[in-house]
Amino acid sequence: MNSEQRIFIEQCASQYHDDLINNIMPFWLEKGLDPVHGGVYTCLNRDGSLMDSTKSVWFQGRFGFICAYAYNQIEQRPEWLAASKSCLDFMEQHCFDSDGHMYFEVFADGRPMRKRRYVFSECFAAIAMAEYAAASGNAEYAAKALDLFKRILKMLGTEGFLAPKYCETVQMRGHSITMMLINVAMVIKKVIADPILDETIDQSVADLENYFIHPEFNALLETVGPNGEFIDTCTGRVINPGHCIETAWFIFEVAAHRGNEQRLIDLGLKILDWSWDWGWDSQYGGIINFRDCKNLPCQDYAHDMKFWWPQCETIIATLYAYQLTGDAKYLDMHQQIHEYTYARFPDPEYREWYGYLHQDGTVSQPAKGNIFKGPFHIPRMMIKSEELIRKILK
Repeated sequence: MNSEQRIFIEQCASQYHDDLINNIMPFWLEKGLDPVHGGVYTCLNRDGSLMDSTKSVWFQGRFGFICAYAYNQIEQRPEWLAASKSCLDFMEQHCFDSDGHMYFEVFADGRPMRKRRYVFSECFAAIAMAEYAAASGNAEYAAKALDLFKRILKMLGTEGFLAPKYCETVQMRGHSITMMLINVAMVIKKVIADPILDETIDQSVADLENYFIHPEFNALLETVGPNGEFIDTCTGRVINPGHCIETAWFIFEVAAHRGNEQRLIDLGLKILDWSWDWGWDSQYGGIINFRDCKNLPCQDYAHDMKFWWPQCETIIATLYAYQLTGDAKYLDMHQQIHEYTYARFPDPEYREWYGYLHQDGTVSQPAKGNIFKGPFHIPRMMIKSEELIRKILK
């Protein structure tokens, strides 16, 4: 690393740190936390005013995790730990149905509003419990996280428990839960040991290799047949570069934990390189939402938009790749995505970041949150990236 590169990543680390503690965390603590019922609101307008009091169950777990993660990695601020506990308490009191499956949306006071077929609410609840266990020293939450993880696996493995997405004539498997289980298991492993965690990681990595990676397209596909068969439909041809790049850094995390296991590093690099090639917009910059692996028109109308979260995942993944390999190519990629993101997403007037840009980088809508966007990808990127830069500089 030359002096110019060193100065650049030092500046990145400073920017991530300052943005986190002076912008992102204060915005959500001041505007999002519910002092009456507990938990967090995420449907906030550009200025932080509440647009809708519906609570995303995902984000009770996500912000519970982020507050504890910031407490563990950045600074032990009591208000961060208290916010994490507020989200955990709200979840445990209101967000689990009698069958153990969590809701997707609830009213402000916790009354149930909607359930969906997914187990992502449970995944985010589990990482919140695990990270809070590390922050608070309360081992009870580590045990809760592991128990919930095992229940997630049981839900996924019990035929008929989760409603199928399509009719029984359609048989396929999805990438999202496969990648998610790697990350959830890795977070829980920090606070409690159980063979099921490594078994799940190994199985998920094997599934990625055996089913979702398709070298004929230089792509990791979002949806494949039960045995990895290519499905030649609009759905089966989808590449989600942001998801793939997120998967790459989840694999890098496992590789680093296992003493920089080269096989896993190579797998993560292949996914990152392919997905950058598919996702990077050479005309305007940034990572777009979707591509068709045969270069046919995408069905999703937001296919060429720039959402906040793929940029965040790419910032992490390129830094991780550089940290593990020392290859300047990945530092160059990091600089490209960092400069693109910081030139367009932060809102200098009302704090926090926009979430949705048109392909040319202009703002599509200015709200700071909704059921899907809130305090997760952005602060996680800042915390993780600062950690990686500390390792690179060391």
